[in-house]
Amino acid sequence: MDKKILFISIMALLIIGLLSACGNDTEKTDEAASESEAKTRVYQAENGDVEIPVEPKRVAVLAHIYVGNVLKLGVTPVAVNEWVKGNKFFGDQLEEAEVVPDGAIEKLIELEPDLIITFTNDQNIKKYSEIAPVVALTNTNYDYLEQHLEIGEILGKEKEAQVWVDEWNTKAAEAKEKVKAAIGEDATVLVIEQVEKVTYIYGQNWGRGTEVMYQALGIKAPEKVKTDVFGPGYKAISPEVISDYAADYIFVGVGEDAADPSFTQTSVWKELPAVKNGNVFKFDSESFWFNDAITLEHQLEFVVDSLTKK
Repeated sequence: MDKKILFISIMALLIIGLLSACGNDTEKTDEAASESEAKTRVYQAENGDVEIPVEPKRVAVLAHIYVGNVLKLGVTPVAVNEWVKGNKFFGDQLEEAEVVPDGAIEKLIELEPDLIITFTNDQNIKKYSEIAPVVALTNTNYDYLEQHLEIGEILGKEKEAQVWVDEWNTKAAEAKEKVKAAIGEDATVLVIEQVEKVTYIYGQNWGRGTEVMYQALGIKAPEKVKTDVFGPGYKAISPEVISDYAADYIFVGVGEDAADPSFTQTSVWKELPAVKNGNVFKFDSESFWFNDAITLEHQLEFVVDSLTKK
């Protein structure tokens, strides 16, 4: 074989080999990029489009009202704020979670979260976004069931969230019939609590069992509660005017020491028909503050048992 022809043949084989190697490298690069993309997705959050893990594993939940939703969907937060530790309904599910005070950036960095859930009014969103993807939520943009579905979407657990909502609606419908049979169609209910010596009454979507009573069970509120409180969600009142908001059944929030609020010592309170008829029920404030999936289940049981025990 001519030397020139032999040289050309060898060079051709070398070029083919190089092209083949480059092709394999390109394929590997494409595969790696595709695999990386598959591990994240874009979520349209209120704070903009955020690239979040498809299946987040180390979630910091700094928006306390959503902690129970996250737990219910099988994810244990690596970080929470101090508000949730008093909720007895969570039991020992938060033993592994670290309490991160507002703005404790260094502590949050140490926990290496792969997703942070907080409120839109959190002043530290920019700082948090340097640690991990941040999804910010405005709690008033969602009702108590929508918020569970939204958390399900964020965690990549949409099906599980929908299953819970469907089961809840079935359970609530059955409980509604049971309660109506016990107290009648026209009975009214009031939720009242004392916070730092101030007396508050609550509307239909402010935790403390209000979602359960007024929405899930469809129990009526006194007209003045609907007029004055359903809009803003809560209202501070003077104990002297409690009778203006009186209901057939009253649920009273009490603190950790379970001491009766001072308004229960007034003559106005003692003259209320619900008080005289023994239709006042005390609940643990710190556990009832929330309206997440876990808390709702316990609230429903408590409310139904209270109203049907006679």
